[in-house]
Amino acid sequence: MHSDKGGRAAEVFLAFLRLGLTSFGGPVAHLGYFRAELVERRRWMDDRAYADLVALCQFLPGPASSQVGFAMGLHRAGPSGALAAWAGFTLPSALLMAAFGLAAGQIAHPAALGALAGLKVVAVAIVAQAVWGMAASLCPDRERASLAAAAAALAVLVPEAPGQIGAILLGALAGLWIARDTAPAATDGGAGPPLLSRRAGIACLAACAMLLAILPLLSGLSPLLALADGMARAGALVFGGGHVVLPLLEAETVRAGLVTPDAFLAGYGAAQAMPGPLFTFAAHLGAVAAGPVGAAVALVAIFAPGLLLLCGALPFWDRLRRMPHAQRAMRGANAAVVGLLGAALWEPVFTAGVTGPLPFAMALAGFVLLTQWRTPPLWIVLAGAGLGAAFF
Repeated sequence: MHSDKGGRAAEVFLAFLRLGLTSFGGPVAHLGYFRAELVERRRWMDDRAYADLVALCQFLPGPASSQVGFAMGLHRAGPSGALAAWAGFTLPSALLMAAFGLAAGQIAHPAALGALAGLKVVAVAIVAQAVWGMAASLCPDRERASLAAAAAALAVLVPEAPGQIGAILLGALAGLWIARDTAPAATDGGAGPPLLSRRAGIACLAACAMLLAILPLLSGLSPLLALADGMARAGALVFGGGHVVLPLLEAETVRAGLVTPDAFLAGYGAAQAMPGPLFTFAAHLGAVAAGPVGAAVALVAIFAPGLLLLCGALPFWDRLRRMPHAQRAMRGANAAVVGLLGAALWEPVFTAGVTGPLPFAMALAGFVLLTQWRTPPLWIVLAGAGLGAAFF
């Protein structure tokens, strides 16, 4: 896929700004919006090339829909187009989430506090829906369901990052065995010429490795560096993006003492009302922890590893996607991710959000509306905040 010389960064930015203002529903929905707007309507690439990009971004850790958008911007207008795509898609929700984080500490009115409590209940329904849907697609057999349960147990019994990272690594190793009889993913067709040279890809991989190696060494020097370290680690370990980042962010902020549990869950609930990538939740956490500068640092840090890995993998993707062992390891890692999200559903989401009969009834009703009635999350968020303001 060659970069279109006629593609301009401004054109890319405006296209993705429109998507960033209107794309609700999480990574899978975002991919549908991208295809409708950029493949079908604008014809920036064909379906075959688009499917290949989606496959790569699902394979890599990081925010899948943002990675696809970044690669489409790269395809259309080169490196400046890639940055324009990321900025247009990310900034609307990032600015709103940062503003919410900065205002949260000023909220003292009883109705506002009740609305925040309602948002914590909404988070229970949203995460439960994510676990339900991901389990159906990523744990379709008893082996992977058992692996997800084991990962959840490990995450609960071994707190913070060691349990979560260990669960993902063990899931990948187990996937080599439990998925050995699963048919490999289709690899027909080619990706076309790479968007980046191999030299550029290797440089990006080296930059990602240096980022993840150096930040832990510097994290003790200042709260901002500690925040950047936690966000980068979370962004580097999440497959598919979306709700999957929740347990890792909770470990890096709440358990690290940077953010209170109430601020974390209220922000997560508010994030469900936002368009664009859920990774912009990091802007809220950064704003709560360290003000406007913290919001900017957290936002850049959580996206950087996934985007650098994408740039590093693009020149090598066609060969990698044909390796059966890589496909099996990813199936196991994805099953473990479902278990991690299930553990987060229990602690801190359920334990902090459901504090009595009325919150439990609200969470249950929200879950049914989301899973069975296909109610848009925005309406659930608004209803939860309104009920919280009225009754909590």
